[in-house]
Amino acid sequence: MEFPSQLLYAHDQILLAIMIFVIMLGMGSSLTVDDFKAVARSPRGVFIGFLSQFGLMPLLALGLAILLNLNPAFAIALILIGCLPGGTTSNMFAYFSRGSVALSISMTTASTVVALFMMPILLNLYTVRFTAQISETMRAAGAETDFVIPTGNIISSLILVLVPVVMGMILRKKSPGWAKTAEDTAGFVAIMVILYLILTAFVRHGGLFLQTPVQVYIATVGIGMAGFFFGYWFSRLVGMYPLFQRAISLETGIQNGPVSFAIILLSFNEPVQSQMLWLAILYSTFIVMSSSVITLYFRRQGKFDWDVYKNTQIHNRLFGKEYVTNYPGDFLPPRLKNDPSQGTSPVQKRG
Repeated sequence: MEFPSQLLYAHDQILLAIMIFVIMLGMGSSLTVDDFKAVARSPRGVFIGFLSQFGLMPLLALGLAILLNLNPAFAIALILIGCLPGGTTSNMFAYFSRGSVALSISMTTASTVVALFMMPILLNLYTVRFTAQISETMRAAGAETDFVIPTGNIISSLILVLVPVVMGMILRKKSPGWAKTAEDTAGFVAIMVILYLILTAFVRHGGLFLQTPVQVYIATVGIGMAGFFFGYWFSRLVGMYPLFQRAISLETGIQNGPVSFAIILLSFNEPVQSQMLWLAILYSTFIVMSSSVITLYFRRQGKFDWDVYKNTQIHNRLFGKEYVTNYPGDFLPPRLKNDPSQGTSPVQKRG
């Protein structure tokens, strides 16, 4: 496909930079020092999430890129998406899906920090065949240098986007009211700007949607859906409670799209930059749609688990932390019989 030489104009890039700042500020405004302490107190769920986020997702992205025979720029962008940390959008979807918001926030916190060294390692590991293809094309066109993953620029980009996160945490401590406003604004701003980018791309490059190979659409939808599926079943296989299965599933599938925009714009140049950015925009659009569908399914599927969990919590608040809730013999399904509190109240654990 012939790709436009300039997908985003200067004012689009400024708007995107503002969006990234607002979103990461909102993300920081939702975090406290206690969230980092929670990671240390409950390492098992975060570790399972870590394996899903940085083990499964990059492999799924690589597998899809090879299976769909994506061109090198799209393949590198898809693997970049697969290596991203989670974002605050996953926390919102975890809430509506009746998942563990505490685990979701802990995973977001941990993955954002760990991404500083995991992303460059994984990108260099999984993109070798695609960077070689780009280098071969560049040499055929007369270039004297090879294409390499700009590791230093990527680390710098990640550090740069973490600055507003720290600012948001400071804002949360100094002015909780303004922090709440920043947190609530972030998601709305993200959706509006993504819609703007899609609309302007349609107006300026109307043929781009038709020119984009169907494999790219499959990849941008498939990476999120595969993350949901494997994150859910992996956490279920290792014995996590339903409350945590839903959170891990969503945290695995929903990557921090705005961070990918920042990395691509700050670290890569043409002719690959516009193609990579287009895939990231498509992913960020489709992941909102697919997350909404999965959330509705989880919300319906998890109603009984959630009601038992909330009921058990209420009992402990009313009758004390040592109170053990007794349910009729066949009332609880096997997944909840050993602990109706789903790991949130040690006294409720049976056997």
